[in-house]
Amino acid sequence: MNRIKSGRLACCLKLVRQEGLAIQQPILANPIGCFTTETGTLNQGNHLWGYSDFEHRMRRRKILAEDTRWPAFFPRLTQNIAGLATGFFANEREEFRMNDAVTKLRV
Repeated sequence: MNRIKSGRLACCLKLVRQEGLAIQQPILANPIGCFTTETGTLNQGNHLWGYSDFEHRMRRRKILAEDTRWPAFFPRLTQNIAGLATGFFANEREEFRMNDAVTKLRV
């Protein structure tokens, strides 16, 4: 979870929606969602991106870092952020995929 400075969550989300996604989505390709806390520790947010494996993630993140728009945008984003964290969640079960789960929930 990333900690957002108090009172800056709306500004941070607006900046990502209006500018950040246009840079990230074509490169990272598979956004799963952006989540913020409603209870517990407030002013936290996390965005999830889908990758086939860790190496896929590393390749995509390298391409993003090399895109001149990202280093220009990132300082504007981080001025709203009190702390950053990153993590990689691996899906060990080949038969279970998020798209399958979402499809089943919609039925």
